[in-house]
Amino acid sequence: MCDHHDKLRSNNKDLQQVEKMCDRREFLTKTSLGLGAMALGSLLNTEKAWSNVKNQVQPDLGMFGRNDLGLPHHMPKAKRCIYLFQSGGPSQLELFDYKPKLRDLFGQDLPESVRQGQRLTGMSADQTSFPIAASTINFNQYGESRAWVSDAMPYLSEMVDDLCFIKSMQTDAINHDPAITFFQTGSQLPGRPSIGSWISYGLGSDNENLPTFITLISKNGGGQPLYARLWGNGFLPTEHQGVQFRSGKDPVLYLTDPENYDGHDRRNMLDYLEKLNAVQHDTYGDPEINARMAQYEMAFRMQTSVPEVTDMSKEPDYIFEMYGEDSRDPGTYAANCLLGRKLLEKDVKFVQLYHQGWDQHAGCPGGVALNAKKTDQANAALIKDLKQRGMFEDTLIIWGGEFGRTVYSQGKLTTTDYGRDHHPKAFTMFMAGAGVKPGFTYGETDDFSYNVVKDPVHTHDFQATLMHLFGIDHERLIYKHQGRRFRLTDVHGHVVKDILS
Repeated sequence: MCDHHDKLRSNNKDLQQVEKMCDRREFLTKTSLGLGAMALGSLLNTEKAWSNVKNQVQPDLGMFGRNDLGLPHHMPKAKRCIYLFQSGGPSQLELFDYKPKLRDLFGQDLPESVRQGQRLTGMSADQTSFPIAASTINFNQYGESRAWVSDAMPYLSEMVDDLCFIKSMQTDAINHDPAITFFQTGSQLPGRPSIGSWISYGLGSDNENLPTFITLISKNGGGQPLYARLWGNGFLPTEHQGVQFRSGKDPVLYLTDPENYDGHDRRNMLDYLEKLNAVQHDTYGDPEINARMAQYEMAFRMQTSVPEVTDMSKEPDYIFEMYGEDSRDPGTYAANCLLGRKLLEKDVKFVQLYHQGWDQHAGCPGGVALNAKKTDQANAALIKDLKQRGMFEDTLIIWGGEFGRTVYSQGKLTTTDYGRDHHPKAFTMFMAGAGVKPGFTYGETDDFSYNVVKDPVHTHDFQATLMHLFGIDHERLIYKHQGRRFRLTDVHGHVVKDILS
């Protein structure tokens, strides 16, 4: 019996010795053909890592998502998204929400039964009257869907049978910065991850040489400022933040080599830096060390991939003609729409395009018409371009701003001119492409476009629907931070199933 116990103790010592020798790094190295390679591969190249794995949910390897998070939760319709954010609050009354009865009410005070004591901004709160201003821009019906579109959008009017209009949008914020932050992060307060970062965190990348989430800002907009936190990662790992591409010589800052440096030893430098960071990670266990290293590696690969994808020299003339003359000028809205298509072609999963200038507190008819002229042709061209390349069916296109505009005039009202203040309780967006009903209008506002009277869609509902189209259950994609489980839609929101195809 004693000999038996001595033998067990000896075996236990041997096992303990093996455990000491076979630490985590050793284990991953020695199992390079097994689980270690799979785990490492899922971080570096999802497509290759899962190339021999069969998945019953979606056989397209580029849509596997984060396996450790159990994503996707269901069959995705969208493989990629381009979000055309119209910053400033475009007026639904001048674009898509036709209210012909308002012309008979010109100059009359908005009835209190309609206004219902709703919150006003400081810019119109001191007005003693709220005179009704009907749109001076004419509307017509188009397509088999007979959708109403104003004369300000002649190119988009040709595409209405591909669009899904949501005319019953509502949000909680009434001023620009909190309203944009709310749309992009699900919270009016800064610090939360943006939509693109959530998508990147949940689904990973389909192209290891470009970021999963890229932001473009058109230079021909102007207006309310935009902040980098709108495409920030918040409390998610930093490799999921959006990367801003700029017009000009350096699309991504600090990516090009310094003058008189040929970069031949950069690979060696990164390899040694990785070894140093590995020691730091083993010592402190900070996941941001690995995240930062992943960013360095991405930047290294982007030195080749970014010049290639931003090179427009191979685009034929008919493409530039389709997007409009501005598309030849890098950084304009039209040029960014074209660049956005190129990024989508390269399997960038989420492209966020911002166009400023929609804040018409005065000169509303002329201001809306000017911004529509800068954006309308490119919007329509983007849809046509994706269709002709066979990408429309799995690309989600979104157009909209942070809120709408009031039916009453802010400031002086004349027969030809007026301003409109911010209005969060009723406005219009549209979606197109992957998984949404084409030629469809959802929701309805009252005769004043002031209150939603049918099928309201809250900002969190919109976000939940976007996530659903990517195969994500918005209630299940969570991240624990400071003791709380966070999600994009905070504590509510539901999928708008009636707009799904």
